Amino acid sequence: MKKIAVLGGGESGAGVALLARKEGYDVFVSDSGRIQDKYKSLLNEHNIDWEEGSHDAGSILAADEIMKSPGVPDTAPIIKSVIEKGLPVISEPEFCSRFIRRGKTICVTGSNGKTTTTTLIYDIMRRSGRTVALGGNIGKSLAMQLVAGECDWYVLELSSFQLDNCYDFRADIAVLMNITPDHLDRYDFRMQNYINSKMRIMQNQTPADSFIYWADDEYVPRELERRRSGETIEKPVPSSREAKPGHPALLPFTDDDFTRLGLETHLFGNHNRRNAVAAYLATRAAGVGENVVKQAIKEFKGVEHRLEYVVTKSGIDFINDSKATNVDACRVALEAMTRPTVLILGGTDKGNDYDVIMPLVKEKCRAVVFLGADNTKLHTCFDGAGLPVADTHSMRECVAACRRVAQAGDTVLLSPCCASFDLFKNMEDRGEQFVLCVNEL
Repeated sequence: MKKIAVLGGGESGAGVALLARKEGYDVFVSDSGRIQDKYKSLLNEHNIDWEEGSHDAGSILAADEIMKSPGVPDTAPIIKSVIEKGLPVISEPEFCSRFIRRGKTICVTGSNGKTTTTTLIYDIMRRSGRTVALGGNIGKSLAMQLVAGECDWYVLELSSFQLDNCYDFRADIAVLMNITPDHLDRYDFRMQNYINSKMRIMQNQTPADSFIYWADDEYVPRELERRRSGETIEKPVPSSREAKPGHPALLPFTDDDFTRLGLETHLFGNHNRRNAVAAYLATRAAGVGENVVKQAIKEFKGVEHRLEYVVTKSGIDFINDSKATNVDACRVALEAMTRPTVLILGGTDKGNDYDVIMPLVKEKCRAVVFLGADNTKLHTCFDGAGLPVADTHSMRECVAACRRVAQAGDTVLLSPCCASFDLFKNMEDRGEQFVLCVNEL
């Protein structure tokens, strides 16, 4: 019996554990933190051994392969031991692909826009009458859904961390929204490593498959040309194998395509128009009728924490863009603002270069409010911008500071540029606390 060790006992890890047990594997789950009670119950129900609070190297290194959850970095001591022993390290999508026997996949990645695009594609596919599952980096674990039974289509949001440990996985339809600096702390602060990781979305594709991408992206067209020329592709991380690019049908799109295709949407901003075009191309490639696609795009209301309108109070609009965990996402949000803006920045910095948004901050912002455990870098970058700044260390304090400085006709925008883990459980918790505090004003 083949043995798999699953590192991480959350949604992804628990799902893989259940699927592996269903497929006849000997399974061991290990989490250096605490496993939620609901996942413990599932593991116990299926007689799966698990541990929390530490990693038992002996049990893990006795496995034939390791499935690691996306949050486990390659620098973790247990992963270093696994790599030294030469054990294969895979991600959830890689493992699950072995057991997708009849369904097809639409896979979406990108530094920004992937969640909105993935959700929209899922909505369109459901309307088309197919059986469809939503998974990957969003919704339920893909593995958990495979335990329940197969679907016609799997719509998957894939992060760079998941793609790093995909080798034989293949997307029938791959969508790459954009590549901008993000998570560089996980890629040795080398942009090319991160680019290589994102481009793995098209590995193993065949001429029967589709690769959809934004033609005006700074990096993607160049990377496609590198592949055409046969230039060597660097490995994205030490534990990943070389990406194997195929020759799918290339479907580039531009900003002009939204109008050319006759699309309509309730969402605002050029980035959301790109999301709509990408969803149109993906679902049309999947065989969905044009009228169904266009109607779904027109009626789509958007996704929580992504330029989500919260409320207007005293003439001030409050917008929750907690998902903006990098500088480019904040840039996109600022570009969409049409009123004087009080911008909330801060959290766990990921090697951000705030000079990228400085012109927009000076042009569009009335004030900047810092929200983080340590706002030193933000002060260094923005104190000389000629705008009022405020220093806060809780959401309630932050919203109160925004209310003091904002005027009727302004927008208060939570678009932090940073990860949330210094003060919040995750970016959803940050957004939910923002909405709660705003509604309490």
